[in-house]
Amino acid sequence: MGIVVRNRRCSSSAPFDHHLLLTFFVAILLQRTVVESSMLNYTKYRQVSSVRLERIRRHLNKINKPPVFTIQSPDGDVIDCVHKRKQLALDHPLLKNHKIQKAPTEMPRGMNVKRDGRNEMESEEGRGKVREEGWQMWHLNGTRCPKGTIPIRRNTVHDVLRAKSLYEFGKKPSRVVPLSRRSDAPDVLSANGHEHAIAYTGSSQEMYGAKATINVWDPSIQVMNEFSLSQIWILSGSFDGPDLNSIEAGWQVSPELYGDSRPRLFTYWTSDSYRATGCYNLLCAGFIQTNSRIAIGAAISPVSSYAGNQYDITILIWKDPKVGNWWMSFGEKTLVGYWPAEIFTHLADHATMVEWGGEVVNSRTNGQHTFTQMGSGHFAEDGFGKASYFRNLEIVDMDNSLSSVQAISTLAENTNCYDIKSYYTNQWGTYFYYGGPGNNPLCP
Repeated sequence: MGIVVRNRRCSSSAPFDHHLLLTFFVAILLQRTVVESSMLNYTKYRQVSSVRLERIRRHLNKINKPPVFTIQSPDGDVIDCVHKRKQLALDHPLLKNHKIQKAPTEMPRGMNVKRDGRNEMESEEGRGKVREEGWQMWHLNGTRCPKGTIPIRRNTVHDVLRAKSLYEFGKKPSRVVPLSRRSDAPDVLSANGHEHAIAYTGSSQEMYGAKATINVWDPSIQVMNEFSLSQIWILSGSFDGPDLNSIEAGWQVSPELYGDSRPRLFTYWTSDSYRATGCYNLLCAGFIQTNSRIAIGAAISPVSSYAGNQYDITILIWKDPKVGNWWMSFGEKTLVGYWPAEIFTHLADHATMVEWGGEVVNSRTNGQHTFTQMGSGHFAEDGFGKASYFRNLEIVDMDNSLSSVQAISTLAENTNCYDIKSYYTNQWGTYFYYGGPGNNPLCP
């Protein structure tokens, strides 16, 4: 897993007990898990009919495949190691005869290759080096999934009960676009309470993938059914019709989906404008995972702190030039899996737009704008170490080559709540700061 930290030096004459530190850290995580679980265990506070519980259990038996091995994560997650040929994706009716692709036929040209397991670079303002390293929380005890299996976060009855309904579990709401939307703007000016601060490409060229390094934070969420995410969108189709195809990946804080307030690696896809197809992570048939060390939906740690260490993840999504599947890598060259070409219509060919940035849900509790934060919770002008960033924005062209994005547009619905500012340097390429606190005196 690729996470970047802005280094800090420290010195001490006393020996450093890594085991003691790990034990202390795990104890803190477990204590926090108990508190969060008690707050989000809704079966304690409302009646659930036996008929509904039975429907939920049948659904969970369908999506929670029998594990070969199980790992208990210190943050409360249960990670099931499922044989890769038994994963839910292969239940998709269009994938009945699908043969799992072990690896892409080729990686995009122009990728940086790690030679010593580390990727070091300066911050864009020359404030010190950043170094790539990191892990997901379920790795803490050192246990790994056996060869030939993939790690899958187990879904529980409580997870489903937090959703509005069983049908809506793991799905985004269909987007409603007002008639006043600019014809050349991305699908962000929606009327369903979603707000954004994004950078995007135009639709004048065919695109076959995108890459970015994304700063990771743990923004606060005001109410359970809101979320805050930072992601890449790969898009094709009509924004105001029923046929939009979208591939999405990044990090997300969603108490409703995960039952806590930790940032988690996530994916999403749809081939019909979020209406009936697609879902988050591995909650429906579609995305085929090949990696045995990355759990989609698992918590990312550590996270960035204000005026302190900065951590980020690198995500690349690109279309295999020969087979046509859309692959995802995490870090510099860690292959996670792919979205098969068969599940798409427009994206079976190419993308027409790429977006990078943040999104929140504003449910306007008590008639006021939400306090849910985007990114770090600070505005773009606060800069490095305070505002959240995307750096080294790149796209994949028809020749399967990565190149820095030279021209992007930016958009935010209400810059008094969340904003975005883009820049360019040789070290960080095209990059931007974005985010904000939500509700404040200028954003009532």
